[in-house]
Amino acid sequence: MNTDVITKLKIHKPASEVFEAIVSPNKIGGFWFSSSSERWEKGKKLTLKYDEYKAEVVITVLDIEINRTIAFTWGEEHGNGTMVTITLTGEDSNTVIKVVESGFKEENPDVIAKMMEQKEGWVYTLTCLKGYLENGITTLRASLIH
Repeated sequence: MNTDVITKLKIHKPASEVFEAIVSPNKIGGFWFSSSSERWEKGKKLTLKYDEYKAEVVITVLDIEINRTIAFTWGEEHGNGTMVTITLTGEDSNTVIKVVESGFKEENPDVIAKMMEQKEGWVYTLTCLKGYLENGITTLRASLIH
């Protein structure tokens, strides 16, 4: 069974703006986490906080290619770590953002439910990113109810 979760969305902004929104601690709060402990760079361990959910996650940035790729791992502290690869492609003022999250354990009896939850999260995150970059909307994030 393929356990990759793949999510894609077109954003009507150049890749440089999409990239900066993700890696900048000053911008990430406009659409995703409340805060990032520092700028995303290869080899760094960062803490991302969700103030509204009283939660935080530690990520390890594995690789960054400016305006093209961001790869990181998260969830290791809970024994169920996965790898996320974000790829930006496009020309001019349109960017397709593709998120692939991999490493879900097939032997986990809840693997399908976990994958569905992550897919929902990525669709929501990318929708918030689109609203933020295209229309300046910062009130969509942290509204997903479980």
